[in-house]
Amino acid sequence: MQETAKDSNSTIDTDSSERFDSIIIGSGAGGLATAICLARAGKKVVVLEQHDVPGGWCHSFYLNGHRFTPGVHYVGLMAEGEATNDLYRGLGIANDLVFFRMNPDAYEHVLVGEERFDFPANFDLLIERLSQRFPKEKKQIYKYLHLTRKVSEELYSLPYFKGFWQKLTIPFKTKHFGKYGMFSVRKVIGWHIKNPLLKNILNIQCGDHGAQPKKVPFVLHSALMYHYFQGGYYPMGGGGALIKAMTNKLKEYGGELRTSTAVKTIILEGDQRKKAVGVTLKNGKKLYASTVVSNADVGITYNDLIGRENLSKSLQQKLAKTKYSSTSLMLFLIVDMDLRKAGLDSGNIWMMPNKDTDDFYDSMLESDISKGDAFEGMFISCTTLKDPSSFDGKYHSIEAITLVDFKAFEKFKYENQERSQEYLDFKERLMQKMLNGLEKAIPGIRNHIVQKDLGTPLTNKYYVNTTDGNIYGTEKSLKHIGPFAYKAKSEIENLYLCGASILSHGVAGVSHSGVDTAAQILECDPDELKRPQEDQHIRIYEAEDSTDYPEWMLKKIAVKTARAKNKSAGINT
Repeated sequence: MQETAKDSNSTIDTDSSERFDSIIIGSGAGGLATAICLARAGKKVVVLEQHDVPGGWCHSFYLNGHRFTPGVHYVGLMAEGEATNDLYRGLGIANDLVFFRMNPDAYEHVLVGEERFDFPANFDLLIERLSQRFPKEKKQIYKYLHLTRKVSEELYSLPYFKGFWQKLTIPFKTKHFGKYGMFSVRKVIGWHIKNPLLKNILNIQCGDHGAQPKKVPFVLHSALMYHYFQGGYYPMGGGGALIKAMTNKLKEYGGELRTSTAVKTIILEGDQRKKAVGVTLKNGKKLYASTVVSNADVGITYNDLIGRENLSKSLQQKLAKTKYSSTSLMLFLIVDMDLRKAGLDSGNIWMMPNKDTDDFYDSMLESDISKGDAFEGMFISCTTLKDPSSFDGKYHSIEAITLVDFKAFEKFKYENQERSQEYLDFKERLMQKMLNGLEKAIPGIRNHIVQKDLGTPLTNKYYVNTTDGNIYGTEKSLKHIGPFAYKAKSEIENLYLCGASILSHGVAGVSHSGVDTAAQILECDPDELKRPQEDQHIRIYEAEDSTDYPEWMLKKIAVKTARAKNKSAGINT
């Protein structure tokens, strides 16, 4: 698999090939964050994307004019002065972004069997609400949630210990982080909480890791809860709006983005100490660069683009032991139902049966997913309620997701885009099973479906090109995070990585990863690249209250509603 390129003194003619300072493989949020930082520093940058639209998991697509974003459902820490807000201001894209704050009284609706609990966007109110519901656990609820916050604050403080003397104090100033760093969510919550229903409610967000509480590190889950303690926000225009802002900023700095440009291999030179010097595209063209950054997952990067034969024995062994996160089924619906009347709002819905979370996850990830009449565990998001500017007054867009194991699709993995009838029949059965599950959360919705489609692990693999269609990179277990995660700087000289398997997952996590990777290339502190720009500010409005919507947004909504009415009446506009 290795291709060899000579250095600048070689006799190989590369005049016909293009040269860059940096080539970025993949245009997900992480790759684009890296590209923006490098281009802003004056580097000649090109981003290569195999799909026909940029964005990776953050891209948006349309069904009959209605938008869906498979990988962006909410973002936290978006208020002024909070980490994600500062990140976007630091990247210089804040002025191009508008966010809606999801229902502050219930940004998460948890349905566990017949029980329901609403997560408010307020830490103290969350403790109060849980304590009222579970009075016997009041002291332990307070203790557990304050522990999650303390651990998260210590985790976030780690990058700010500078210099020898400050680093000496790390064990004393991060004692909670150190004490609980090697334990799972299941273990720590078991030490504090006894009520099974309360455990399920507090563990429900493990779905954001795609793994069971027995696998998810307590430190990682604490960081995720901390990320959303002040609520969830959704970008106007979906994930595609984030990507548009990032690609526009990249071009403003002179960077280039090429879609429908798949990379076949990373070009290496050297025998003992290998160096990345460029890429070969699937069309055979070669591009050269001083640094290559892969935003593809580690399996695609090392197994396919590099080739295991070009890796050290220790890295080969690590890859052989690497597990990847679960994959998913994603149901996309357009419905003509009054969802607010049905009880929905801008908050997410998490649904699962009233049983042990780990046992339930184990059953979800069985290889035979055709068993049973309905998927009992789902994450449900109505984008037209999260983003009121996208609602035309009649049709709502719904995304419903359940986690599955890729083994269920193993027999179809070598099919090309022309799928077999067996696969299509299997997909239809799963779609009906998804709809049966969705009916439990939104009774009667099946009667209001205008259009539907189902994304499977093979869909994920085809469009996003992840190992076995995984949704969060490496499995978010103790073996794959922190000091055990893959590094941004690889063992191959001039080859770097970013994304969900490196620093953190989620929209914000991979963006931070991209900035950190750029900082290593530029040999600077990541904080220098994230420093909020004074002239950058994100506009934030309430998804549940249009009182403060600006005139341009109200006009946008009015035009969309008028067009929908005219279309229904058969009037061309």
